Amino acid sequence: MLGIDIGGTGSRAAVEPLDGAFGEGRVLIDGPPVSVSGDGSSALSVARELIERARGAAAGHAAGAGGAPGATAPRIAAVAIGATGLASLVANPVTSIAALSDAAGGAPVALAIDALTAHLGALGGAPGAVVAVGTGAIALGTDLREIWRRVGGWGHLYDDRGSAAWIGIEGLKAAIMAHDGLDRGASALLSAAESRFGPAPTWPGQLYTRDDRGAVLAGFAADVSGLAELGDAVSVRIMSTAGTLVAETLVAALDPALPRRAAGVGGVFASGKAFTEAFRAAFARLAPDASLVTPAGAPLDGSVRLARLVAIGGVREGHPPFLWR
Repeated sequence: MLGIDIGGTGSRAAVEPLDGAFGEGRVLIDGPPVSVSGDGSSALSVARELIERARGAAAGHAAGAGGAPGATAPRIAAVAIGATGLASLVANPVTSIAALSDAAGGAPVALAIDALTAHLGALGGAPGAVVAVGTGAIALGTDLREIWRRVGGWGHLYDDRGSAAWIGIEGLKAAIMAHDGLDRGASALLSAAESRFGPAPTWPGQLYTRDDRGAVLAGFAADVSGLAELGDAVSVRIMSTAGTLVAETLVAALDPALPRRAAGVGGVFASGKAFTEAFRAAFARLAPDASLVTPAGAPLDGSVRLARLVAIGGVREGHPPFLWR
């Protein structure tokens, strides 16, 4: 089976035997990030590329494990793809499923928004709410049957609160304030931004014209979080605000009909204590009767779980705009 996770700063695929234990014999393949242009998202093109590479990797792995030269490559039993922007930046995801299935040798294919595969990875199929925070930020509260509550994930122009792209934007806003002499306290962020992007007057030309603008902004989040860890006051404020905003998004996804169980996944959760402490404090304040659980796995694990469900007949139909089958 093949699980694929596609995000704003990169993508990964996991090939795994259907008849083994979860995670056993897994082969990982790295891929490119999504870009967004006037034609929409490149997510499905990235997915097709990863499917083709995964088929080759599976064949090579089987041969390396003792398969006879020239033997038939392992058959892909099912493919599940979790991708950012499927619900809003891909005109009609279901129209691409046939081509993706062809690329996978005729295997059944499921497409899911990244929040769903993050949910399956973090809670392993149990009901509750999960927030995924990487380049963007999106939460999903669901029981995977009747309740589907999405919060966030509308893109870095006017949402993705607390995400890496949001942090990068806030860092650049502070740097511009310092450059213009409006906030001398942000001089460290100005220096970091100039080191990464060059002189401030060149920033609009570099950023406004790029298809991967979200990923570039998210890259600057690493500088902001690094300065926060060193105690830079403006950076600490940005990271703490990000943690609070992500907690608000997660709590909003806790539908009253769901168990009060929640988790957070994504790279921003590894960005340092300013973010994580603010996140936990805000969650406890906003949802004192709910529990934060340690995620069972990452979004890629959720894609593999979904592929297994598809392979054994556990997912026979889609549930747009969350899942297309």
